[in-house]
Amino acid sequence: MNNRPSYDDAQRLLAVARGQEKAPLVLKNARVLNVFTGEFLDQDVAVCGERIAGVGTYSGVEEIELGGRTLVPGFIDGHMHLESSMMTPRQFARAVVPRGTTSVVTDPHEIANVLGAPGIQYLLDSAEGLPLDMWVMRSSCVPATHLENAGATLTAADLAGLQHPKLLGLAEMMNFPGLLQGDPECLKKVLQTGDQPVDGHAPRLSGQALCAYVAAGVQSDHECTTAAEAREKLRLGLHIMLREGSVTRDIEALLPVVDEVNAHRCFFVTDDREPIDLLREGHIDFCIRKAIRLGCPPVRAYMMASYHAARYFQLHFQGAIAPGYLADLAVISDVQEVKVERVMKRGRWVAENGQLTWNGQPARVDAPRPTVHLPALDEASFDIKNENGHVHVVELIPHQIVTGRSTEQVPVKDGKLQPHLEKDVLKLAVIERHRATGNIGLGFVRGFGLKRGAIASTVAHDSHNLVIAGCSDSDMLLAAREVARLEGGWVVVAEGKVLAALPLPIAGLLSDQTLEKVAQLNLDLIEATKQLGGTAPNPFMSLSFLALPVIPSLKLTDLGLVDVDQFALIGLNA
Repeated sequence: MNNRPSYDDAQRLLAVARGQEKAPLVLKNARVLNVFTGEFLDQDVAVCGERIAGVGTYSGVEEIELGGRTLVPGFIDGHMHLESSMMTPRQFARAVVPRGTTSVVTDPHEIANVLGAPGIQYLLDSAEGLPLDMWVMRSSCVPATHLENAGATLTAADLAGLQHPKLLGLAEMMNFPGLLQGDPECLKKVLQTGDQPVDGHAPRLSGQALCAYVAAGVQSDHECTTAAEAREKLRLGLHIMLREGSVTRDIEALLPVVDEVNAHRCFFVTDDREPIDLLREGHIDFCIRKAIRLGCPPVRAYMMASYHAARYFQLHFQGAIAPGYLADLAVISDVQEVKVERVMKRGRWVAENGQLTWNGQPARVDAPRPTVHLPALDEASFDIKNENGHVHVVELIPHQIVTGRSTEQVPVKDGKLQPHLEKDVLKLAVIERHRATGNIGLGFVRGFGLKRGAIASTVAHDSHNLVIAGCSDSDMLLAAREVARLEGGWVVVAEGKVLAALPLPIAGLLSDQTLEKVAQLNLDLIEATKQLGGTAPNPFMSLSFLALPVIPSLKLTDLGLVDVDQFALIGLNA
């Protein structure tokens, strides 16, 4: 990737750097974070066009007095899925740029699993012209496994044909069992990536299996949930992404592993973060703030939020405040609390006091075609005909996307298995929604706490079929029909009525409404689940991961119940 300035821009940059020509803009008397030496220095910063010409003592055509405020490199989210924000790139930029984020590295495998390569192209096109660099990794697992049906398939040849300046490498290789066995498609995807980074996804992988995974060419992992797991992976050469999402919050567990020797191989990511949390808590600024409160030295925290990610992803000339680097900066009034006053992207002020001040226009991109295609459904579609009521149950684990597993004796009525509400066991359904094949996986889940009604979502990682958890077949049917009417989204229903809904008409994943509207509807949905007795801290994010058969331990797809540890479909009977 060519990050060099043009010849004319370089000549002017040199003239300003030499002090021969006044800088167009000088930020005076700043406390500048130097990521190369790990210190704060009192300096001026000269900005020329998109780049920093020099640091030291400079004069400019325009001079802004910072009075000792801190300047840090713009923050970089090293692994996230835009689709989890449920917002278009423009609305996402409104949420994160004022908080200091100037670049994100996104894996579009959610929309790719629905639409294939056109889904990736939609995100690339929609991000053009924004005050945020949205770098994109080629989605490695579309579909994620053979244990579910997605809306598209991307082969190694398909990925090789994807070319764009914003494409950085290969996204998380979730099919780690396939790669470990040398599956030809998996291995080709890794090998053809060449010198670009290859992200990993290997929860709980250890020992010789982990060695094989790393030997295949994987370079990072964001699925560590314990210090021991992170330490083993660091010792084998992986870069560790410290994740702080809406459900999975791993910084506290992993931070004790990070020290001055290995910190350069660690950086922050959000993975899956909802609009409520982006508004209430923040983005990468929240990761920094939490790390500092947990005892991380501030310099180290800010470096993990910028320079370390830039180096891993080969984003040369990003992640530092130094001559020749892009002028991606944040003005901080309180280093400990990460209070961001102003944000500069490529030499232009784009946010101030928590608001996006950029007034440009991103590219106009047509939304993808409707993607929710359900078979004809009735209450009988949710029947589980079985005289043996002793069944496997998927167990929610608060603040985790991994699930536990148990067994339960559920009621049987007229030869059909029923939810066991007294023991918090609901019926769970996953309906294939891309081609109306009629595939419906049925099972049971514990942990939502609902006493009546049902909740449903077309956000169901990674194949994004329709997932429903409910107390009755009639409400599950209503939820499915309402989602279809909305062309995708989240819904809460009870006793024949729709209580709350968030339409997601773009691939069944993204809203076409504003950040504030999406966040409010999100809140409304959570409140509606509480009214039904819901106890899950984040019910819809938890629901969305129940169909993900690459995360242990027990999941449900449109093909049935999946034992992830065996990487195989199993029967419902325990």
